[in-house]
Amino acid sequence: MLNLASTSDLIKVITSASGTIEAHSTWADLLTTTGVVTPGRTNTADITSNTTTTVVASPAANTIRTLQLLSIRNSHASVSNLITINHTDGTNEQTLWKGTLAPDEAIVYVDGSGWQRLNASGSQVGSNLAAQSDVQTFTTGGTWTKPTAFTPKVVIVEIIGAGGGGGAGASLATAVVAKGGGGGGGGCWVRGVFAAADLSSTVSVGIGTGGTAGANGAAGAAGGAGGIGGNSTFGAYLTAYGGGGGAGGAISAAVTGGGGGGGAGGAGASGTTSGGAGGVPTAATNGAGGQGVTGTVAVSTTGNAENGGGAGAGSANPPVASSKGGSSIRGGGGGGSGGGHTATPTIVAGGEGGKSGAYTAGGGGAVGTNGASPTAGGSGGAANSAVGGSGGGGGGTTITASTNGGDGGNGGAGGGGGGGGGVGMNPGLGGNGGAGGSGYCIVYCW
Repeated sequence: MLNLASTSDLIKVITSASGTIEAHSTWADLLTTTGVVTPGRTNTADITSNTTTTVVASPAANTIRTLQLLSIRNSHASVSNLITINHTDGTNEQTLWKGTLAPDEAIVYVDGSGWQRLNASGSQVGSNLAAQSDVQTFTTGGTWTKPTAFTPKVVIVEIIGAGGGGGAGASLATAVVAKGGGGGGGGCWVRGVFAAADLSSTVSVGIGTGGTAGANGAAGAAGGAGGIGGNSTFGAYLTAYGGGGGAGGAISAAVTGGGGGGGAGGAGASGTTSGGAGGVPTAATNGAGGQGVTGTVAVSTTGNAENGGGAGAGSANPPVASSKGGSSIRGGGGGGSGGGHTATPTIVAGGEGGKSGAYTAGGGGAVGTNGASPTAGGSGGAANSAVGGSGGGGGGTTITASTNGGDGGNGGAGGGGGGGGGVGMNPGLGGNGGAGGSGYCIVYCW
C-alpha cells in the first residue's frame, strides 16, 4: 500500500530522455473527519522531455490518498528512457522504483501486488537491468554502439568475410576442350567474446565486399577470373577474411582452379591452373578450426571447412561432370564450377555451390541446366545467426552453335562464393561468373 498522508506528499516521475512517457494513476481518498471514501484518477499529459513530473498529486487537508494503480509506459517507437519514481513528503524524498524502459515497455504498481514490469507484448518480466539484451546485425558497413539503456557485461561478435567471385566460362566451338569458370571460395567465420568494459562505446564495423564476378571474354576467348572477397572487420578487435576468386575457363584442357576459402589468419588465394591456396592456416583438404580450404581442381568431396571458407570448385584435365563447391559448418560455402565440353564435343555439366551448416560438398545454389538454352546457376542462400552464406551454382553449358553459356550464380550474402560461368559456343560467349556474397556481422550483448 502506498499512502499520501499530508498536503506535502506526492509521487513524481523523473525522465532521462526526450521521448513519450504515458502516466496514469488511480487512487481512493479517505476523509479522516467523516470516513467518506472518494475515488479519483489522473491521466497525466504525455511527458516528452527529460524532466520531473508530478503524477500523483497531494491530497487535501484531513485526507489520506491511497494509491490503487500507477502505470508508467514508454510509448516512444525507438527511444529507451531511464525512469525514476519517487515519493516525497515535502522534506524527504525516496525512490520507489528505478529502471530503464525500452520502447513499449511499462512499469505498473498495483495495490496488493506491488511493481510489475511489462514488455512490449504485455507479459511480465523481471525488473533486473542485467537481464536486458541487445542484438545488432550488419549487412553493410556501419557503427556498433554499446547500449546505454542498460549496462552490458558481455559482448559476442560473429563476423564473416566476403566470398570470392566465380570465374567466367570460355567461348569455343572447335574440337578442343573448353572449360567452365571455377567457383569462388567462401569467406571465413570468426567469433570473439569480450567483456563489455574492454570495448569502446562505438566500434566501426566493416563488411567485406563480395569478390567481383569474372567477365566473359570475346567470342572464341577464355573467361576472366573472379575477384577475391573483401575482409570484414569489427574495429581492430576482429577480422574475418574473404575467399579467393575462381579461375576463368580456358580454351584448352588446362586445369581450372577454384578459389581458396578464407582462413582465420588470411584471405584465400585465387585459382589458376591449380586451386587457390586456402587462407592461413591452410588446409589442402577438409579443414578444421579456422583453416581455409584450398580450391579444388576436380570433382571432390574434401573441400569442406569447419569455420573457414569452403573451397571453390574447379575442373580437372580432362573435365569431369558435377564439380561441387565445398561446404562449411559456419563459414561461407564455395561456388560450383561452370559447365564445359570435351573435344568431341560432349557436354560436361558444372556443379552446385557448397552450403553453410554442413560438411558435405554441394547443397547450395543449384547448377544451371545445359543444352540449347543453358540457364544460369542458382544464387546461394544468405547468412543468418545460425549459418553463413551458401555458394552459387555453376552456369549451364552448351554444344549448340552460336549459343551463350549460362552465368554462374551469385554467392549468398555472408561469405558465399560465386559460381563459375558455363562455356558458350563461338560466336556465342561464355557465361559470366557469379559475384561473391558480401560479408556479415552480428553483435550480441547483455
